Amino acid sequence: MNESCLIKPLLNGRYPSVEYGQGIYLYDSDGKKYIDGSSGAVTAGIGHGVKEIAAVMKEQAEKVSFVYRSQFTNKPAEQLALKLKQWAPGNVNWSFFVNSGSEATETAMKVAIQYWQEKKRPGKTKILSRWMSYHGITIGALSMSGHVERRARFVPLLEDFPTVEPPYCYRCSFNNNFPECHLLCADQLDRAIRRIGSDHIAAFIAEPIIGASGAALVPPPGYYEQIKEICLSHDILFIADEVMTGIGRCGKKFAIDHWQAVPDIIAAGKGMSAGYAPIAATIISDEVMEPIQNGSKLIMSGHTYSANPQSAAIALAVLKYIENHGLISNAAEKGNELLQKLNQLKQNYPLIGDVRGMGMLTGVEFVANRGTKQPFSRVINVTKLIIDKSMEKGLLVYPASSGIEGTAGDAVIIAPPLTVRSEEIAELVTVFEEAVKEVQAELLLRGHLHSDV
Repeated sequence: MNESCLIKPLLNGRYPSVEYGQGIYLYDSDGKKYIDGSSGAVTAGIGHGVKEIAAVMKEQAEKVSFVYRSQFTNKPAEQLALKLKQWAPGNVNWSFFVNSGSEATETAMKVAIQYWQEKKRPGKTKILSRWMSYHGITIGALSMSGHVERRARFVPLLEDFPTVEPPYCYRCSFNNNFPECHLLCADQLDRAIRRIGSDHIAAFIAEPIIGASGAALVPPPGYYEQIKEICLSHDILFIADEVMTGIGRCGKKFAIDHWQAVPDIIAAGKGMSAGYAPIAATIISDEVMEPIQNGSKLIMSGHTYSANPQSAAIALAVLKYIENHGLISNAAEKGNELLQKLNQLKQNYPLIGDVRGMGMLTGVEFVANRGTKQPFSRVINVTKLIIDKSMEKGLLVYPASSGIEGTAGDAVIIAPPLTVRSEEIAELVTVFEEAVKEVQAELLLRGHLHSDV
């Protein structure tokens, strides 16, 4: 097939055509095998070609695939909401189903603002967020995002919600070190709230572990406990964006479970259906729901496909599959193996400046000089070199931003399905090492890399 009318990420890009997938592997139409080292866009949490999920898809399609949420409820959606109630921390119990992570975070924003309206405090409309964050591509979600490159084209349309520095210990914004820093990056939220005025602020949103805009940045111990305390003291809600980090990806049901800080609202997606159907959720606490239940009795949001039985049945089957196969503990255990092996690579390759992550979400940041942490010039585009070389060798990794400004820095995310086995991790790291080795040799030859470490 030569003619194509499909708009692809790069209009002049050449993409292999996928034929089928099995486990952590994908196969193109030429028969080439790829290790799905990033679960697509950190989505395919249970791997490809799972027959149990395909059977549920067929069974539900033969019953009913779509009903409109203002006319009917349906059993799969009701059961999925109850399952998420079991998974979510504290009393974050109520699910509003949407179709994508962007819709989930934007719905979380709307719910937070509506909560304060129902509480007779309509002036609380701002959503504070961090730089080096990504919460989605719709205008509302992008307004909350501190991803400089993705904001650039639309700045005149966006709110100035990013306010706080990220917890980026490798490149601390305050030129400090943990624990001597006393969590200045968390304390900055308190200062921002005092400067803006809490009467104007509805919520603070954060990815528990920063994904695409920071390559698996893990905050230090105590960070979210302090963030939660600041939110409570100023009477603002805390939204955890778990679209990438949730559903077992980081070795617990939700990544925020690694800290003693229960959010008021959680946005979930990606791994919720593991790529088998479009679905995401905004999960809301009893406290946030209460004034809405006692007031307008509706959440002012919704989409045509919200809570459709086909996607809900698939997501419910995925969550049960994760539970039945012990994939959350596998993500924690195998994630430690992956992190250990990537840190071993770091010792041998000066191109690698930092390795970080938690569970089955890891990031590798590349630097021109490890001693000074100097990033490469953007013109070189080391991230693309690594991705292209890895793909050439049959490994898929995910592009990420790095560098404290969010514009100068190169990194990738490595996040295979939660089903990954030890021997598959070894295979993945071997191929990744080959790619790093060849790219490093090219950069040394061109004089772009400082090799002393």
